[in-house]
Formats: sequence, structure tokens, C-alpha cells
Amino acid sequence: MSNSPHGGILKDLVLRDASISQALLQEANGLYSIVLNERQLCDLELIMNGGFSPLEGFLNQADYENVVTNLRLANGVLWSMPITLDISSAQIAAGKLAKGVRVALRDPRDDASLAILTVEDVYQPNKVREAELVFGANDLAHPAVDYLHRVAKEYYVGGSIQAIAAPAHYDYVENRYTPNELRAHFKKLNWTRVVAFQTRNPMHRAHRELTVRAARARQCNVLIHPVVGLTKPGDIDHYTRVQVYKAILPKYPQGMASLSLLPLAMRMGGPREALWHAIIRKNYGCSHFIIGRDHAGPGKNSQGKDFYGPYDAQHLVEKYKSELHIEVVEFQMVSYVPETDEYYPDNELPAGAKTLNISGTELRRRLKTGAPIPDWFTYPEVQRILRSAHPPRNKQGFTVFLTGYWNSGATAIANALHVSLNQDGQRPTTLLLGETIRSELSSELGFTRRERDINIHRIAFVASEITKCGGAVIAAPIAPYESAREEARKAISKNGGFFLVHVATPLETCIASDRTGTYARAKSGLIKGFTGIDDPYEAPSKADLVVDPSTSSISQIVHEVILLLEKENYIGER
Repeated sequence: MSNSPHGGILKDLVLRDASISQALLQEANGLYSIVLNERQLCDLELIMNGGFSPLEGFLNQADYENVVTNLRLANGVLWSMPITLDISSAQIAAGKLAKGVRVALRDPRDDASLAILTVEDVYQPNKVREAELVFGANDLAHPAVDYLHRVAKEYYVGGSIQAIAAPAHYDYVENRYTPNELRAHFKKLNWTRVVAFQTRNPMHRAHRELTVRAARARQCNVLIHPVVGLTKPGDIDHYTRVQVYKAILPKYPQGMASLSLLPLAMRMGGPREALWHAIIRKNYGCSHFIIGRDHAGPGKNSQGKDFYGPYDAQHLVEKYKSELHIEVVEFQMVSYVPETDEYYPDNELPAGAKTLNISGTELRRRLKTGAPIPDWFTYPEVQRILRSAHPPRNKQGFTVFLTGYWNSGATAIANALHVSLNQDGQRPTTLLLGETIRSELSSELGFTRRERDINIHRIAFVASEITKCGGAVIAAPIAPYESAREEARKAISKNGGFFLVHVATPLETCIASDRTGTYARAKSGLIKGFTGIDDPYEAPSKADLVVDPSTSSISQIVHEVILLLEKENYIGER
């Protein structure tokens, strides 16, 4: 790792010499390769472009242990977040990874060789200790802890990086600056004092007010520096957010603000993350950095309490301010005072002033339902962008997922519901029957549990894509396993509505009404792995609707589904 302290010469590892880069590329083509995931790709980009200076690679064991324990690299330089490359035992064996071995690092999007890592060591971390010391608790409700235990592989490999090429970006290229490019941009604009504003959310009037106050108090210009790598699961996508940032720039006094995108994979690490963010912004040439209430906090823990105190981040950064070479601007929340049509920091509110505010949860509710969003909260231009990206429910897509035994009547319900939704004409409606999927998408699959799960995964993928585009989907597989159904719910719910309908026809009724003899063949052993005979059906514990065609007519059941969709505002008033 580099011995350069913060504030020293910034080293950009991306090669400018084409002949050297070509030689490294040729070498990489003959090396064992590690294909990076999205988080690792973000980390590599910031190692290579100098955003993570003084790092020149992924942490070796000595640096890792010291960062986890002391917030410092082994050489004593301040660094608060472990930047690690996780690998499996199978990768270690396949690549014969040991000290001195060179490994190619590849982009998962196009398989391009980005860098060569020279292995310094391979080590097995204590993930519980890492979770407790870095994130404050070994609690899976924290997204970074969840990543540690459920995504990250069991070993870390440390070593220095030789860059071949920066990851390619095709969106908002004009707003993507490396640290050296941004420093040159500031110089061209004659900006000598720059306050950076970190955000992973859309910006509204309160954010504009907060940043303008910070700039005026410190005689600075403003850099809006949003994260466009990985943020908290469930956050608004970066495409929508960047449109918002571009729309809000003209609301600043002329020449005050600029926009640059940061390809960071956030850990939502609260105090440690705030310290990390401050170091990164110093590397990008900023002189000041805003840290607000609950900076980079992940929300509630598994006991329903906040992971971090509201100003823990400010306190930790204050502790190390003499080493940061960047001035931290501590800001409280701001609230709107309707009497004067102004925003005030909470510690400067006039005595007895009535205030208004809209939480992130309330904003999401208003976007989903189409409820009005007042101009005092956000600008009309921002509201139009958010409403376009998040239309009200009667314009969103949805999936009705029917599950039950074979011959339960789910297919008949699906067909009837398909007709009913088509006659309404509000959305294009797609019918995904179990038999159709088996013949068109999953013809090579059998009926083991793994193969059944793959089949449901494929149905969920198709349904999710249609739902994302505003269409309606009716899916009617048997889907006997709870875990696969919940994975389908998770995948589809990201893009619209998901309604699980349990067609709870008793097994004996399904058998008695079987005119094809299928159940009889299964009972005699001619069909293996048949749901309800020699393979289990796990009744849904989280069904949105339970119906039984043996006691209710198909038309009544369809009516109940329609009522459910109307209740949740997915159909009805246009």
C-alpha cells in the first residue's frame, strides 16, 4: 500500500502509455481470472483512479486487521473502511493463488480485463469481528453485514493493482470525473474552496437550502457529488436521481454549483463511512465536506432501533479532523416554516415557529398513490421527474401469482382472470401458465427441487420484466415450495405489485376430479416426484388471497382477485 498521507500527491493508476497497457492486456489474457461483482467493480475503479488514495490495491491481511481494529493502515495512515476482494476456496485452488501469483480482474458486464492483481497474501477473515467493529453489530438487518455473511466468499486476497483500463461507462459520461479530472475542472473554473455534498437520494428544496447555506458560510462553491454505484437496497435508481440533480442545478445562484458522479459502493456504515467519505472527497479536490444527521445510516436494526445515533458520524469525524486535510461542515436537519416561506436549520428555528416536513416514507407513499406533493417541499421540475419514474399504482404493472396442486383449478382461474383484465383494457396482460412455461422456457428441466426452483425463477424473471414495463402478468405454476415463491415475490415486487393467490383446493378433490388419470399413475409409481403424492406441497404462509374452486365459482374467485387489485389501486380509476 502507498505510504502517501492524505493531502499528498494523488496517484491515478490507470495507464496512459498504450504500449504498456497492451502488454499488460496480453499478459492478462493468459492469467487466471476473477470476474468481479458490482461492489468489487466499484472498489477497483476507485482504487485505480485515485479516489481511494492512498490504497494501491485490495487490503492485505496486515492492513485489513489494522483498519478493522484501529481505523488505520498498517503504516499508520488513517483509513476507516476495509476494501477487500473476497474469493472462494475453489478459486484459490483453481488459480493456485499464493504470494507472487498474478491474477486478471475482469469486468462482469463485458468480460474486459481491467487490471492485474499481484497477490500479497490470501487470508480468512473473522467476519463476525469485522461486522461488530466496522458496522457496530453482527446484525443481518445491516446491509453490509448481510453482504458479509450471505454474499462475500470465505477468503480475502490482498495485493497491489496494475491498471489496464478503467471500467467503461455509457451513461452521463459528461458528469463522470476522476479525481484528477475534477481537480482540473475546479482549476479551470477558478474554484479554490469547494464544499462537497454527499447524497444517495433525490434532492429537494431543503437540500438546496442546506448546501447554499454551507457554501455562503464558508465562502465556497458547491459540488453535488452523488453516489451512483451501490447504495441502500430499495433506493431510487441513479438514472432518476441524476435527472433530478441536473434539474436542480439551475436553482443555485449562477456559477455556484457543479455536478460530478461518484462510482462508490456504499456500505451504509454510519460514522466509519462518514470518515471514509471525507477522505474520498479530499482525494477529489474538495476543501470542505457536509456531514448531516445520521450520515450514511442504514436505518433500524433487528430490534427496531437506529444502528447509529443521529450525530455519531459528526463526532467520529471531529475526532480525526487534524489528519483529514478537509474541513467538515456539520449540519442539522432543516425544516420549512410556512409563515416566512423559508427553510431553517433546526437549531435556528424562530421560537414557536410552526414547521412542515415530508419524510422519505411519506414521499414514497405520495408517489405511489398519486397524492399531491407541495411546491414548498420540492420543485415542479423535480416532481415531474419523480412522477415519471414512479407512476401511481393504477399505471404500474403487477403480477398475480396463483399456486396450488395440479388440477386445483388454478389454470381455469388464470384464464378467466386474463379475459376479465383484457376486457377492462387498462394494461396489456400476459398469461404464464405452468404447462406453457414448461414447454417454451423450461423444456429441459425435470422435477427435482432444484429444477422446480429454476423454473419458478424463470417465471419470476419474465414476470418482473413485464411488470417493470407497466404490464399485468397472471402466472399459474404449481410452485410447491415456499422459498421459491418468496424469491419470486422479492424479484417482482421491486418493479410493481405482487399478489400471491393460494388456490387451496383439497388434494382429495384434485385427485377425485382428475379425468386424465395422472394422479393414478403417480400413485402407482409411473410418475416420480409428483406434487402431493411423493413430493410435498408447502402451503403459503403469506398468501394475499386464499380461494377454493371446490366451494366457490370461478367467476366469484375472479371477482375476489379484481377486488383485491382495486383495493390496492392497481386497477380502477384511470
